[in-house]
Amino acid sequence: MSSNNASGKVVTVDEQAFEKAGGQAVDEDGFPVVDETPEFEAAVEQETQAKVDANHPDGIADTSNERIHGVTLEQEERIRAREAELERISAQAELGTQDGREKRTREIAAKRSAERRAEFQKRAASVNPMADPERGDPRAELTQEQLAAVNKQSMRLAKKLDGWSRAAIGRRLGEAVVGGKDLMSAVVGVFEELQTAPGQVVPIGKLEDVNRKEVSIEGRVTQLWDPSHPSIAQVGLITDDSGQTRVTIWEKSDAPLIEEGEQVRIHGAARNWYEGRVSLAVTGWSTLHFPERGRWWEE
Repeated sequence: MSSNNASGKVVTVDEQAFEKAGGQAVDEDGFPVVDETPEFEAAVEQETQAKVDANHPDGIADTSNERIHGVTLEQEERIRAREAELERISAQAELGTQDGREKRTREIAAKRSAERRAEFQKRAASVNPMADPERGDPRAELTQEQLAAVNKQSMRLAKKLDGWSRAAIGRRLGEAVVGGKDLMSAVVGVFEELQTAPGQVVPIGKLEDVNRKEVSIEGRVTQLWDPSHPSIAQVGLITDDSGQTRVTIWEKSDAPLIEEGEQVRIHGAARNWYEGRVSLAVTGWSTLHFPERGRWWEE
């Protein structure tokens, strides 16, 4: 006779083994199965940062490796900003030091250059006493009569020499007279020297006496003729009271065209020789001015 209290639940052998193993899974042979999957736990730094971020209203969860441990995002931004400011101040201080060093270097170089120039002038003074840098104004060595004559001639020459002051001309005349020249010879020599000095408009008749590559002239265009080569824009003669010279205007100079009969002033013309005579060329470095152009009241 079977008992009415018998349970209808069927328990398998695996389930019985699981119960015996204290709830641990077993394999088909009844041996416990060991779970080898590692269990991950938060590091101390991560736990600390999580508490800081969670307890602060501005805290933001950020797992970036660039985060500063133990501070909120707001605090970290302040720290980063301060570091950037310190770097900027350091860079400015370093740059200021460099600027100061550059300025000191220029001052030292200028001082040494002045010393070398003075030393050279002293050596030159052994040949020409007028070159002595410690020598005063030579006009102080003139007699009152000589000084009056020098001043009169310097005023006259200043009207003829553009760009030269009466004082500068007087000093040159004084040097020449003190050096032993008579007044008339000194006047002629100084006039010719300053007349052909760099930057001055040189009389065309004096071009052969100038010892430099570029000159400035002014004169009237007396003749133009057809260029002999496509690279030449114009060629002609320019004349002043002292003489005339051939002028070639190159196409690449992009200079304005000149016309026969008009006055022209050329600055920076290249001096060369053509058929045994000095001639000029207008290049890209030259400039042309026309004093009479645009004077509508004379038309």
